[in-house]
Amino acid sequence: MAIAIGTFQILLEGKVALITGGASGIGESTVRLFSKHGAKVIIADIQDNLAHSICKDLGVASASFVHCDVTNETDVENAVNSAIGKYGKLDIMFNNAGVVGTLKPNILDNEKSEFEQVISTNLVGAFLGTKHAARVMIPNCRGSIITTASVSSTNGGVASHAYTSSKHGVVGLTRNTAVELGRYGIRVNCVSPYLVATPMTKDFFKLNDEGVSSAYSNLKGAVLEAEDVAQAALFLGSDDSKYVSGHNLLVDGGFTIVNPALSMFEQST
Repeated sequence: MAIAIGTFQILLEGKVALITGGASGIGESTVRLFSKHGAKVIIADIQDNLAHSICKDLGVASASFVHCDVTNETDVENAVNSAIGKYGKLDIMFNNAGVVGTLKPNILDNEKSEFEQVISTNLVGAFLGTKHAARVMIPNCRGSIITTASVSSTNGGVASHAYTSSKHGVVGLTRNTAVELGRYGIRVNCVSPYLVATPMTKDFFKLNDEGVSSAYSNLKGAVLEAEDVAQAALFLGSDDSKYVSGHNLLVDGGFTIVNPALSMFEQST
């Protein structure tokens, strides 16, 4: 239920959210935004010190932390159980944890172990989060499950083979589980951002903040920030999106609809 305070509308009052990879980047921005909107937030991450610092900053009444490696089913199960044990319910599951792996454009240079590591975190981790969130949401016949995908979920040639495969898989998982869980009133969606200047992205593409904002940018005058992706997750987690399910919400400034081979528009400006 949304509550208006002055001109600010609180969208997640009374809701409980579990956010994997919530200690940094997009996850941290979402933790802070969800907390601002009245949610009780559980950070599930392997970065203990960063997570504890955020909890201290937000206050124990708003945020708590559970150590969680999303490739480990016991850890994911424990994180969901922690939310139930502490608050008695789980309204929003945000499968945000992810890795980019190593950029090796030539498939002959790709190692099986590297490919599996990215798939294990990005896709299997999302599967485990969705599975255990559904376990506790089904009895309540409500809930919102969100997964961070990427523009690589629809486009090829943007990232590594492993990363692109994992994000395409996330969309498939989202659609399949949206069909299954819709009968229980549970919505399942994903959000696909363009490049955000997180430490992980900058390290992977060897870019600084300015480079991230300008690389292949399509929308002039706008720079995608982690807070923008958090806002998309807020929409998908709130009742404002009560009839949105099975959707891949692209936050990309139109990047995925551009054909780079067509330069007539650039030449005319």
